[in-house]
Amino acid sequence: MSSSSSSSSVSHRRPVIVLGALITALLLLALAVQQWAVPASGATGDVVAQGSASGTSEADGFIADGDSVGVFDAHLPAVANLEPALADALQRAATDALADGVEIRVNSGWRSTEYQELLLRDAVAERGAEEAARWVAEPSASEHVSGEAVDLDPWPALDWLAQFGADYGLCQIYQNEPWHYELRADAAHNGCPEMFSDPTTDPRTTR
Repeated sequence: MSSSSSSSSVSHRRPVIVLGALITALLLLALAVQQWAVPASGATGDVVAQGSASGTSEADGFIADGDSVGVFDAHLPAVANLEPALADALQRAATDALADGVEIRVNSGWRSTEYQELLLRDAVAERGAEEAARWVAEPSASEHVSGEAVDLDPWPALDWLAQFGADYGLCQIYQNEPWHYELRADAAHNGCPEMFSDPTTDPRTTR
């Protein structure tokens, strides 16, 4: 679905959005409760130590804790270093979402190896190695480091993506991280693949 189809599709999407919001409200509430139960300094689970990652800068893909940036902010490394196909899908989705009155924001995109190492180190210190592994991948296995993953917000954007993200190839990958999206090019035709419960059940994290 391209941005050129926005005007013709907005009218029939709006009722779906209302119904979808009702259907997904309980899921989002449950996920929110889950996150409150897990100590975290950041807005997203796999960026638990984002606000405390001293020594990192904008050049590492750092976005300050609680902040987010636009999907078109290509002057920022966190956005500029995303894989081009992912960035394109994200921008197309954001354009159509905006026509529905929903803004999609990025609170973590590409990260340098050093930044990912700091996040993992802080997560282990805060949560212990076993729990940290459910939220922060090793740099060599992180889709953020490769530019193939992006964490999005706010909640209305996640609700919109849960309904329409597959049309753009954008899929939630982990059940415990409703903000973590990656590109699955065939999702528009085949739907998004079954989600992993968390990164510890993703074979890519052990590569």
